[in-house]
Order: sequence, then C-alpha cells, then structure tokens
Amino acid sequence: METVYSLRMSHMELVQLSGKIIEPCKACWACGGKRNCVHKNDLFQEIFERMTQADGILLGSPVYTANISANMQAFLEKAAVVTDMNRNESLLRHKVGAAVTAARRRGALNTLDAMNHFFMLQEMYMVGSCYWPMAYEQMPGDVGKYEEGLGTMRRLGQNMAYLLKCLKGGADL
Repeated sequence: METVYSLRMSHMELVQLSGKIIEPCKACWACGGKRNCVHKNDLFQEIFERMTQADGILLGSPVYTANISANMQAFLEKAAVVTDMNRNESLLRHKVGAAVTAARRRGALNTLDAMNHFFMLQEMYMVGSCYWPMAYEQMPGDVGKYEEGLGTMRRLGQNMAYLLKCLKGGADL
C-alpha cells in the first residue's frame, strides 16, 4: 500500500494513500504563488502541507505493472507541479527523502527510480542503504518474512535518522 511518511525530529506521521483517491494534476497552473494545489476535491492539499512542514519524507509504493501505483504517480505529479510553480518558496528543498518498495516479481527498481527522481527534482537529500530498499513477496504478509529486505530497510531508517540529526546540528558529518 502506498504511503507517505512525514518525519519531524520529534515524531513521525504515516499517511496512507491506499483506499483513497488522489486526482491527477489538471495542469491549470493556478497553484502558482499559492504554495499548494487550489483544488480541494481530494486529500492532496492536507498531505502536501504536512510534507512541507516535515524534516524528512519517506515514500513507499508497491509495484503495480512494473512501476509505482496510480495514486503515488498522481500524488508525485501534483506535488512536482506545485513545487515547480512555487520554485522561489523552496517548499521541499533540502529536506531528506527516501523511498521503499515491495514487489512480487519485477519492477522494484523502476518504482524506486520514479520516487527518487521526484526527490532529485525537489533538490532534496536522498538517503541510501546497504542495498536497494525493496522487499519481495507473493502474498500479503510475506514481506515480514524477508529478512534481507527488512535489514536493508532498517539500515535505511538508521541512515535517514543520522542525516536528519546531522542537518539539525546534532552530529558531525
């Protein structure tokens, strides 16, 4: 299920897109100077506002047809347009970002690539791990049995926490 984690040094917030509708960007450009999408027909505005307040953002999407889910695609496209139309505001610039995925067969790298490209276009710092942050499963619940993938995810979380701490002046790079 697609998720957006909004991380602040004091707490973490989970936003699940699964089961919700995120409408695609209408390319109306009305968001220019507004710092958010002007359309209020989905949860985008609320989620995006949380992201702009966060220190770090962790995106997660399952692999559907060798790429990110439709909801994640719509969300990232809308967010990219809002940030582009408000480039002088630096809405996501210098935040920490990481992406994770779960796949049954193939497409995990495509999925990570799509989310990581979003981070790069926002001038965010991306966190890495000891391997690709993905897990493979066939049935719901199988990911919890994939020890190598879970270890990679743990390391990703540790690295993200370290970088967030460094950026806040709590550790040396």
